[in-house]
Amino acid sequence: MDIEFWILALCALLLPAFGLLSFLRLDSDLTLLWASWMGRRPEQALIGMVVWVTGASSGIGEELAFQLSKLGVSLVLSARRAQELERVKRRCLENGNMRENDILVLPLDLADTSSHDIATKAVLQEFGRIDILVNNGGETNYCFAVDANLDVFKVLMEVNYLGTVSLTKSVLPHMMERKQGKIVIMNSLAGIVPSPLCCGYIASKHALRGFANALRTELLDHPGITLSTICPGPVHSNIYQNYLTREAIKARWPKPQEFPKMATSRCVQLILVSMANDLEEVWIANQPALFRTYVWQYVPIRDWIISRTQWKKRIEIFRITMDDPEGDHDKRPSK
Repeated sequence: MDIEFWILALCALLLPAFGLLSFLRLDSDLTLLWASWMGRRPEQALIGMVVWVTGASSGIGEELAFQLSKLGVSLVLSARRAQELERVKRRCLENGNMRENDILVLPLDLADTSSHDIATKAVLQEFGRIDILVNNGGETNYCFAVDANLDVFKVLMEVNYLGTVSLTKSVLPHMMERKQGKIVIMNSLAGIVPSPLCCGYIASKHALRGFANALRTELLDHPGITLSTICPGPVHSNIYQNYLTREAIKARWPKPQEFPKMATSRCVQLILVSMANDLEEVWIANQPALFRTYVWQYVPIRDWIISRTQWKKRIEIFRITMDDPEGDHDKRPSK
């Protein structure tokens, strides 16, 4: 009896430890993990669909278009840079399972909301329907809120929030008429866990999360229409290559602090699983960002204490970089 007791006691201690170690190796939340194991496969659930991707000229948007091109879908590629969209189109045709007329290049400025209804009509004229809208386009910033011109906040809200809301509103009536469709909103873990030096960006992502959650309640009478919020952590993309600083201009100075980043291809694989299984909100990140998000969401006081040290360190690195006149910078904001 004593031996059995100690064996059970040892198992009771080891199982939680094993579970914690296993969790620390994850790169997605538990719901997405389960869907990737047991859910519908993207190559089965998404085949034949018409998918409109904004922000498709680079980063996550480009990789999403590339991986979708292998699944037998029709693609609409949108961003401001038409030349880059053509490059992405060529990449999809060369490596994907598509023909020339399966891809529509449709330049679009999210901030120009007056053009969104026209763009939607152009897609419908080309393909007859829109099965999935992926709201991926966006901007970011990197500076202290107190130093930033108000125009920085306006640009971020116009592009990240109002641009997404406007395009969603343009496409939604068509989906309601067909009684089916998928709306995907690319958010960020920054829309859940706060961080210094990008207040405008984070505010726009919090607004997007609130919009998605509220819109989801309004779609309860439309069960064929699903809305997914994707929250990636640090990912290898071009979002910090050109970001807003103190003025509403793009600059590459200073270089943001580096974090452990997920490969863009892996992030997109998980996004496709989420799309195939109509998951409402997913978190995608390498550790420790994923673990920190869980702690912040469910044990906020503890994470606040831990995070203060990291936030102070990030701010200090930023200040040192700002004071370094010898750095390799393309453009330094005026003081």
